Amino acid sequence: MTGKTVTRADLCEAVYQKVGLSRTESATLVEMVLKEITDCLERGETVKLSSFGSFVVRKKGQRIGRNPKTGTEVPISPRRVMVFKPSAILKQRINMEPDAAAE
Repeated sequence: MTGKTVTRADLCEAVYQKVGLSRTESATLVEMVLKEITDCLERGETVKLSSFGSFVVRKKGQRIGRNPKTGTEVPISPRRVMVFKPSAILKQRINMEPDAAAE
């Protein structure tokens, strides 16, 4: 494991290198894809990317939490959270199972 963090700039550079668009067009394409995913999630829609995974927005109700320092009970307000569920194919590739190497 390298521990490297992939940034937007890295994604743009990868598109530039592999697709052959200009750097500006590559950056625009990456931004458009990320914006579309973000817009769908804001509307509460599930974003499913085949062979990659799904981004799901879940609603959490109000609950009582506890301040770990003081032990004081504090209400935690209702909110929406995003969860990523990787596909079986992505899980295989991450774990380098023999079946994934053939794809």
